[in-house]
Amino acid sequence: MTLTVDVGLVPGRITAIWMLGAFLVVFLVTRGITRLIRAGRGPFRDTSVGGVHVHHLVYGIALMLLAGAGEFVYRPDGAWRTVLAVAFGAGAALALDEFALWLRLADVYWSDEGRLSVDAVLMVAVVGTLLILGANPFGTTGEDGALGVAVSIVVTSGAAITAAFKGKIVTAIVGILVPPVALLGALRLARPTSPWARRRYTPGSRRDVRSRARYPEGARNPWDRVVDLLGGVSRTR
Repeated sequence: MTLTVDVGLVPGRITAIWMLGAFLVVFLVTRGITRLIRAGRGPFRDTSVGGVHVHHLVYGIALMLLAGAGEFVYRPDGAWRTVLAVAFGAGAALALDEFALWLRLADVYWSDEGRLSVDAVLMVAVVGTLLILGANPFGTTGEDGALGVAVSIVVTSGAAITAAFKGKIVTAIVGILVPPVALLGALRLARPTSPWARRRYTPGSRRDVRSRARYPEGARNPWDRVVDLLGGVSRTR
């Protein structure tokens, strides 16, 4: 399997760049504003209607619905297509910035559980960047034939699923687009708290000891530090 990348700027890819750019800019601006609100600084305040706090994911969902409807109904070209792409990217950023609320059905924005929102945004940004660069998810071309495509899909998907069960969610997602990453994650040691380790690593066994030494409780990795930086508060352990 090979990673296929095509950096040609075709119209569809330019639109995707606008969408991803809006996604990243709006996310960063939103995080900055929410941190100012939390600190009581600046002119920004939480929005309430009838005493009910209106989360910014509501605006994000509305923007995505409007952009999606505009694309499906009018199929615009040129500047209007870019406008819809920017609106959709901005809406996705507002909605995913409160992704943890979707799952918890509670306002966990500043809690440890709320950091899942930052994880989600970063993973979308990574995948979006790889797609814009033209990454072929399964490293195949039209010359590989049906059997080659099928084998590549099975191997890549299997490796990504294995990596996910080993507690390496980011590796699994990126690995769908970059197959060697999925294979590396599938072959390496599982995290001690992962489903794979709980089922296959007997407590006190050599693999269990190695896993706990490799991933000690409370350890920080570069991804965690980026999430902490964007999230605004440190995780509680």
